[in-house]
Amino acid sequence: MEKDKTDKKDHILDVAEKVFAELGYDGASTRLISGEAGVNMAMLNYYFGSKEGVFLAIFERRIATFQSSLLAIGNDDTANTWDKLDMYVDSYVERVVNNNCFHIMLNREISKSKKTDMTDQITTIIMKNVTVFQDIIATGIKTGEFNKDVDQQLLVATIFGTKNYLINTPHISSRVIGYDVMEQDNQEKLLKPRLKTYLKKLLKAYLQN
Repeated sequence: MEKDKTDKKDHILDVAEKVFAELGYDGASTRLISGEAGVNMAMLNYYFGSKEGVFLAIFERRIATFQSSLLAIGNDDTANTWDKLDMYVDSYVERVVNNNCFHIMLNREISKSKKTDMTDQITTIIMKNVTVFQDIIATGIKTGEFNKDVDQQLLVATIFGTKNYLINTPHISSRVIGYDVMEQDNQEKLLKPRLKTYLKKLLKAYLQN
């Protein structure tokens, strides 16, 4: 019984993620989501309470395990700073290249100029991932492994901005990269290995003391 409940919730969230990615938060509605998911409004409201509840549930589901893995990397006392950076890049690329609908949906909301309670909640959660990266860089500078003149803030913008360009502007980035960046086979065989190698080389060239 509990498994059936979880499966239904996951199904609704899978459908809602695609609807939000296509139409944005403002363009989506719980009625549309329930219709696409093949469930009644009463069930959707029972599980999530509101459209905002559905959106945040998608976000929490996608982010929770990712944050755990990144925090584990940051807290790994057996790895040196360079190793942590490599592990962070590997984990980050694996997550952000997959789940395209989620990242398109997410970027659409946090790109808005108007701040809301929801964008504040999302920003707070995302900053936990950014903070792990910042801490790795700060530790490397402190220990002398990284160049002390590193611009930490712009480095964050470079790393996370590269992902945004590739995933959130696919029509342009596909032309630049030379293949469809949204096609799953291309992502697994071409884009992920290429992006990991590029980011690691970029970081090493910039951070090398």
